[in-house]
Amino acid sequence: MRKYPDKFETEDALEEQMSRPGKEVVEWARRLDGDIIFLGIAGKIGPSLAHMARRACDEAGVKRRIIGVSRFSNAEEKKHIEELGIETIQGDLLDTAFLKSLPQVKNVFFLAGMKFGAEDNLSLTWGMNTFLPGLVAEHFKDSRIVAYSTGCIYPLVPVESGGSVETDRPEPAGEYAQSCLGRERMFEYGSKKYGTPVTIIRLNYAVEPRYGVLVDIATKVKNQQPVDLAMGYFNIIWQGDANAMVLRSTEHAQSPALALNITGEETLSVRAVARQFGELLDVEPVFSGKEAPTALLSNPAKASALFGPATVPVEKIIQWTAAWMKEDKKLLGKPTHFEVRDGKY
Repeated sequence: MRKYPDKFETEDALEEQMSRPGKEVVEWARRLDGDIIFLGIAGKIGPSLAHMARRACDEAGVKRRIIGVSRFSNAEEKKHIEELGIETIQGDLLDTAFLKSLPQVKNVFFLAGMKFGAEDNLSLTWGMNTFLPGLVAEHFKDSRIVAYSTGCIYPLVPVESGGSVETDRPEPAGEYAQSCLGRERMFEYGSKKYGTPVTIIRLNYAVEPRYGVLVDIATKVKNQQPVDLAMGYFNIIWQGDANAMVLRSTEHAQSPALALNITGEETLSVRAVARQFGELLDVEPVFSGKEAPTALLSNPAKASALFGPATVPVEKIIQWTAAWMKEDKKLLGKPTHFEVRDGKY
């Protein structure tokens, strides 16, 4: 039985937990051949993902270049990533001359993308989510690529269905989700054309106490704002568990590309989770609307068969999130908009 803290006192403690590699990840680092590059590292996921890779390599006693690429509009974030032992390269990935200047690295993790404000700048959304992946697939055709996608490429499905599986036909709602399917298609094209091993990660949703669906729900409960029940059910996975699965997915990259749903195995109720937060925060939740019979849900059985199920229980993540918010600690301030049903983010 794994032991977890009751809460995180600092961001450093939280980030240490999210980036801690288990024995399977350390063994992965020992087996892996070649260096690693993270494209679009300066986001919600990149720092802890790259840090876990760095720690796993160090624990495995393997010397390996680990590179993070981003515009780094925040100088402090660049400094923080370098302090984690990660080499940085600063530039705009949509600048083709810059992209072509990047070193040829065996293992490529593609994290760049646009979601928030997608509807306000659709051309940039398509540029980041579809055009750029085509350029990356070309430049890194001799590499092994793991590309982040999203469960949003699936249609809404009946709540009792257990969620969409990887072989289901995509039916993306709205231009954000359509552009994400475009991203997948570009990597699939490169994989077929060049024989590039590719894994596509359909993430839905990764969470931690500063960001994610749980934070969105807890924020509304805490502030006594109505919790919208229309998208009444959802999936989540602890960010650290997602990191471990994504890193290990390099070993399953193939041509044609392999798609994997990465999420937790439980279908969670917005109403039930809001009530849990109400008890933990000592606030009576306020609700609006009612649950629809469909929701955006993913079935992670395929990934669970490869990596095992997520290790951190949902109850523990809820406890961590409530404790973090009760003490008014820093949030990332980026709502997921998980309640959106028409695809307009």
